[in-house]
Amino acid sequence: MFTQTLTRGLRDRVLGSPLVDLLTGPHGVDRYTELVAPTWTRADARAEVVAVRRQTPRSVTLTLEPNQAFTGFRAGQHINLTVEIAGRRRTRPYSPANAEGAPYLELTVGRHDGGLVSGYLYDQARPGMVVGLDSVGGDFVLPDDRPQRILFVSGGSGITPVMSMLRTLRAGGFGGRTAFIHYARSAEEACYRAELDAMPDVRVLHGYTRSTAGSDLDGRFGQEHLTVAMPEPDAVFVCGPPELVTAVREHCANVRSESFVPPAYSVPVEPSGGTVTFADSGVAVTDDGRSLLEQAEGAGLRPESGCRMGICHSCTRRKTRGVVKNVITGAMSTADDEDVQICVSAPVGDVDLAL
Repeated sequence: MFTQTLTRGLRDRVLGSPLVDLLTGPHGVDRYTELVAPTWTRADARAEVVAVRRQTPRSVTLTLEPNQAFTGFRAGQHINLTVEIAGRRRTRPYSPANAEGAPYLELTVGRHDGGLVSGYLYDQARPGMVVGLDSVGGDFVLPDDRPQRILFVSGGSGITPVMSMLRTLRAGGFGGRTAFIHYARSAEEACYRAELDAMPDVRVLHGYTRSTAGSDLDGRFGQEHLTVAMPEPDAVFVCGPPELVTAVREHCANVRSESFVPPAYSVPVEPSGGTVTFADSGVAVTDDGRSLLEQAEGAGLRPESGCRMGICHSCTRRKTRGVVKNVITGAMSTADDEDVQICVSAPVGDVDLAL
């Protein structure tokens, strides 16, 4: 610990020195200090993995030490995590589980069948690994005026943002009442079970959907589960699959929700037939109705992308001409020289893209 403190102190003095800025121009200090340590940067938010634990058979929990370029987050928000896999940078949004203001970040990543980044982190994450951090976002957060009776509901890996909220409340000496319902496939796959069960001031209930051994609840969320947990909450925070979110909204008022499952959207029935030009690559294709990302990949290009659902913004590119439609919101981008998320944007006529 003394060595880590000494190293951080040296890093901060180096990065904060105006003389270093002068000597390292025009490239800037980051291009040199990152050769000493990849997290020694002022402009790029990065973090070093300092601990790895696999608390369930289908999840990995990473403890990260962010550098000074990372400016923090609010409990419930997500952070874009970037890792390099087989020479390509891959970005995915994850919600930290730690309380606001903690010196370290804690990310618990659920391993999904076919998930490239989640599988890589589960198999390969190790202390000393450096990852990128970017684009803190999301409005799934606690209000400044805290409700006095709060119910948290989560399913699977959706536990992380509500766990962050609960930890933040407890760290701040919250004096109201809280209850927590978490749904998992089995007790073996229930993240944070031991920590939750050790909270005497929180009403905690577990529901298991595949193996009911040790389950406190039968079946899916409904009025019975609500009555057992907290009959009349002032506010409900739910994160999980869309079916869970829908069920909670049917039975509760004052619900705030988050879901990391891609929203359903339909591809335009009729392609516009316009020409999509990927100007930086000298490639042009005839619009077939799919998203700009899918059409770029179909043309053999390899644009950076992450969530593929309009959350992480890693696929954002400059549209220099033309009109595109956001296939989730229906919003039209008509102005030239405008940034668009190509994973959820489809062309409407001729479009030129800086890609």
